[in-house]
Amino acid sequence: MDGTLSQNDLSHVVEADKAHVWHHLVQHKTFETKDPNIIVEGKGMRVWNQNGKEHLDAVSGGVWTVNVGYGRESIANAVRDQLLKMNYFAGAAGSIPGALFAEKLIDKMPGQSRVYYCNSGSEANEKAFKMVRQIAHKRYGGKKNKILYRDRDYHGTTIACLSAGGQDERGAQYGPFTPGFVRVPHCLEYRAADQGAPSENYGEWAADQIEQVILREGPDTVGALCLEPVTAGGGVITPPEGYWQKVQEICRKYDILLHIDEVVCGVGRTGTWFGYQQYGVQPDMVTMAKGVASGYAAIACLTTTEAVFDMFKDNADDPMNYFRDISTFGGCTAGPAAAIENMRIIEDENLLQNCTDMGAYMLGRLGELQDKHAVIGQVRGKGLFLGAELVSDRETRAPMEEKRVQAVVADCMGQGVIIGATNRSVPGFNNTLCYSPALIATKDDIDHIIEATDGALTRVFG
Repeated sequence: MDGTLSQNDLSHVVEADKAHVWHHLVQHKTFETKDPNIIVEGKGMRVWNQNGKEHLDAVSGGVWTVNVGYGRESIANAVRDQLLKMNYFAGAAGSIPGALFAEKLIDKMPGQSRVYYCNSGSEANEKAFKMVRQIAHKRYGGKKNKILYRDRDYHGTTIACLSAGGQDERGAQYGPFTPGFVRVPHCLEYRAADQGAPSENYGEWAADQIEQVILREGPDTVGALCLEPVTAGGGVITPPEGYWQKVQEICRKYDILLHIDEVVCGVGRTGTWFGYQQYGVQPDMVTMAKGVASGYAAIACLTTTEAVFDMFKDNADDPMNYFRDISTFGGCTAGPAAAIENMRIIEDENLLQNCTDMGAYMLGRLGELQDKHAVIGQVRGKGLFLGAELVSDRETRAPMEEKRVQAVVADCMGQGVIIGATNRSVPGFNNTLCYSPALIATKDDIDHIIEATDGALTRVFG
């Protein structure tokens, strides 16, 4: 594959796209004077657009998804073979790949025991929210129904998920929202001073702020706490030392279910199978999507402990005493078939270790850029999930103007390297460059990404 394409061959595709496709996260006014970018081929970490231009993809499909890279014939073959044999039956019945992937998945998640299949991260989180609400009615007279979520975290695009979203620009103009969702403060140590936090033991202090919200709302009204292990679109924020351990203690103290959203961090992105495993916590519910099948098929999962599962079968005589929910495309077999092969590749190619090693290397290279460019206030991340927060003043930590951050992204794109940035997230703080190369990344790939970023920073900021 070399990306050699004919513009004439694809001219009708481009016109059809401009005339009929409503793209995600894009202002379409620009397409009145220029063509959309159509990605037509991919191999490894490279993709080619309709003009034959090669790009190194440092964001795994734009949204942290293609964990094992493009062009994996074995995954395509696994999906094809499964579809020919049995493509779909509603999730009220089982399937061979569904059973086998559930077994493999649970083996990677000590403490979890059940897998509920659906088709997107948003939907997986919706299922978790519904379980919490049903448990509240079954066990607590409906009272313990509130779901806590964290500032800057993101859990999906549906109205309920936006109700649980800590990114105000994502939710702007989409209210009114679902009641019963309550925000708690974040744990971004870089901006601890903005919270009036102490200089020592910040992680425990940040967790204590969650407890204060619980006490304010009333522990008997709070059913669950939903958090990302590492905040993604809110700024690639890793938790401070002591934070997760204290969060776990608080949830157990007040009988609150801990729901961890692994839609971005799951299936290897941080160097462990799941991000929460970096911090020694035991969640009650885990949601995942994106990297589960690396984008080769649509699949999302909600896993739970057996204790949560048992609450939905403790009275078989009650016709309402089960999880009365369905996800139509959760019954597709392509997803778990792709996920099984995706997991095999990660294991056989030792990609968790590669993610850890290359993540450390890339964090170091970003640190070199920080030493060179005063505009970088902080670099942070875990595994191949990294960010560089840009500021206009290192002393005050004033966030860089969003347009200039986006200019860095655009410059890299012009060089043939695709990076990301926080986008329509936290008002005034869309200032973090985001990197999530595939788990197959090499030092040469990372050097290429760093060199492109270096050049872009120099051209944009001098």
